[in-house]
Amino acid sequence: MNLRDLRYLVALADHQHFSQAAAASFVSQPTLSTQIKKLEDELGVSLVERSPRRVMLTEVGRAVAERARYVLREVEEIREIARRTQDPESGSVRLGFFPTLGPYLLPHVVPKLRARFPRLELLLVEEKTPVLVQMLIEGKLDAAGLAMPLHDDRLHAEFLFEEPFVLAVPRGHELAQCGSLKVEDLADRALLLLEDGHCLREQALDVCHLAGSTERTGFRATSLETLRQMVAADVGITLLPSLAVKPPVPRSENLALVPFAGRPPSRRIALAWRRTTAMAPFLQRLAGVIAELPAALLATDAGPTETAAPAPRRRRGGA
Repeated sequence: MNLRDLRYLVALADHQHFSQAAAASFVSQPTLSTQIKKLEDELGVSLVERSPRRVMLTEVGRAVAERARYVLREVEEIREIARRTQDPESGSVRLGFFPTLGPYLLPHVVPKLRARFPRLELLLVEEKTPVLVQMLIEGKLDAAGLAMPLHDDRLHAEFLFEEPFVLAVPRGHELAQCGSLKVEDLADRALLLLEDGHCLREQALDVCHLAGSTERTGFRATSLETLRQMVAADVGITLLPSLAVKPPVPRSENLALVPFAGRPPSRRIALAWRRTTAMAPFLQRLAGVIAELPAALLATDAGPTETAAPAPRRRRGGA
């Protein structure tokens, strides 16, 4: 048994197809098939159920593949220890961010990371939170920016910052005339929200439940930009995180931002990594750089991107 054969088995478990697993492993299909058969002969069990159209792992095959993931992950950790010992701030680091955070945070932190770690190669991935967590656990990511709290004891969460929300409304909406809001001012109003799978959707629903507001039925956005444009098009109102309304985000002429008075609703952002990773000391330093955001980026005033200036009253505009 060797590591190469374990990698082939894991690839087959991932792709459920010999040719796709072979392509992902950069070998020919006969080579991969032969090595899987040799592994079965060595173990004395069938790992794969072969059919003309698809491949399925047997029960023991799934168990072996899961253990193989763990072995391969540990081998990579050993290699990482050696690399980081030679030069702790070089090599590559694989970072993940969820879609309502990455595009708005990275323009502010990547230049700082490149200046602080000039020999480091950043490999960035954008996925929804459940996918990021799974990639972390499987060793496909070194760290990920996630919203707290995390509910996985295998991960360490290093707090970065607290990001407040603002209310986005059309400029003609009655709430655009308010200098600030209380959460309870959203009572009995319907908000536009993202589709299932976005952590921002769950965060916004928490605010809705707290305020006594609801989700606007018949519409769910696939991205934060879609939400922004729907508000600008006078379709309704929504909550936006503060980083998503600051430059370099393009200005939306018909969008007004209304901050919350006192302690605004917010989300807590952390950099998460596996508790077992050899990169923990380096990731701690990396998190420290990311956490050094200018205070203005987390302020809830309207800023130069949009305006919350009063506008002539027209109607409730989808609230």
